[in-house]
Amino acid sequence: MANDLGVWTADDCALVLIDYQNEMFEVIRSETSAELVELHVRLLAKTAKAFGVPIVLSTVGVGFGFNGPTHASVLSELDGVEPIDRASMSAFEDGPFRAAVEATGRRRLIIAGLHTEICLTFASVEALKAGYDVLFVTDAVGGRSQAAHRTAIDRLAHAGAVPTTALAVTTELFRDWAGPLREPALDVIYWYFSEVPKYTDEVGVAEAETRAAAARSGN
Repeated sequence: MANDLGVWTADDCALVLIDYQNEMFEVIRSETSAELVELHVRLLAKTAKAFGVPIVLSTVGVGFGFNGPTHASVLSELDGVEPIDRASMSAFEDGPFRAAVEATGRRRLIIAGLHTEICLTFASVEALKAGYDVLFVTDAVGGRSQAAHRTAIDRLAHAGAVPTTALAVTTELFRDWAGPLREPALDVIYWYFSEVPKYTDEVGVAEAETRAAAARSGN
């Protein structure tokens, strides 16, 4: 990772989402449940849309009949983003995918993908090799087993990618309550505060945040 630019901004990065397909969700067996992974991917998509961050979306094996398309709830957050279907397990080995990433003009990539040990890892290490900076979103990914997931995270960290979480991405990209992204940030964050208690009580949401989220949504 380059260390001279400090924290990331919405103007210097792109979001890369890889293989969020039903077949991938079905076999997640690592610490973040499939339902929470889905929620956190939606949070990433909402954040990128709200802040004007370019998005590259890819699937694997749809054209060959191995897998179905992007999960409907994830795709619903990505209006106007066309998925790039591939044959290769490593997205960066696919010409159209790599061209789409290059076309964003961004050298910092926020990458999330299923599964951690395959689609996320292979794309991330190839992106690092190509000179990109990489953040990978640990609570928006999952592996076929806990061991596979954790080993992949270790490999990515050793390779030079940096772990983060979905909500941390949102707050890092806007970062200033007095800045121009305040209002879209509030929309995204309060949406998340309304949704996440439906899935888990292990993500802290203060009572004041719950009230503010309800007020924001008009409920």
